[in-house]
Amino acid sequence: MRKKLLAAPYTVWSVAFILIPLAMVFYYGLTDETGAFTLENIAAIATAEHSKALWLSLLLSLISTIICFFLAYPLAMILCRMQVNQHKFIVFIFILPMWMNFLLRTLAWQTLLEKSGVINNILSFFHLPTQNLINTPGAIVLGMVYNFLPFMILPIYNSLTKIDPNVINAAHDLGANNFQTLLKIIFPLSLPGVVSGITMVFVPSLTTFAISTMLGGSKILLIGNVIEQEFTQASNWHLGSGLSIVLMIFIILNMVLNTAFDKEGEGNVI
Repeated sequence: MRKKLLAAPYTVWSVAFILIPLAMVFYYGLTDETGAFTLENIAAIATAEHSKALWLSLLLSLISTIICFFLAYPLAMILCRMQVNQHKFIVFIFILPMWMNFLLRTLAWQTLLEKSGVINNILSFFHLPTQNLINTPGAIVLGMVYNFLPFMILPIYNSLTKIDPNVINAAHDLGANNFQTLLKIIFPLSLPGVVSGITMVFVPSLTTFAISTMLGGSKILLIGNVIEQEFTQASNWHLGSGLSIVLMIFIILNMVLNTAFDKEGEGNVI
């Protein structure tokens, strides 16, 4: 009975901020303005504008996830080989930017990348041609990588720390070189953390609209921007909810993949 009482605040929170909002999204997404059942809001994803935004979101999210993986995996391996005090300090450095507001971190990159920003001012100082960095897909990918890289590092690092060093030593004793040990021993054992990191980077990258708004401007619309505009500007909650349901399908597929590879939660950060 005491355990149920302790779980009561979490239950109330889950119902108020998870179940009820999800129920509202499904209600608006599967009905029209008269309240009649319809699938037109979901089918609207097939229009040229919406499908272009969806595929662009998937592409940029995939690119950002791949970049984060190739940056995070070697770094996580380096952290595992450091002394206790050293790797704790390095992990703290990567977590520290997450204490700052997400929008402020993105705004800082906007200041760096804009036409009269810090980077172009440095190029002008050295009499080099300035670059069109802001309002490009590359700027959006850069913002995604910067903001979500820690979410890739920590699960991989957590999985690598759980690998028994004796297993690696046994592989070397049996004649495996460093590359073979990495490919056949370390990477398969760290796969739960890799899949968990991919999920934690791909999902927020796919659903983001703040990064694309601030670094991509009005020239580049991702599916998150389209949904946000339907709710805030067009006041079309039915269409916005229908597109959200489609986006939710991709997120659920990603979560199913994570569960299949990490059944015991070995890649969890906590």
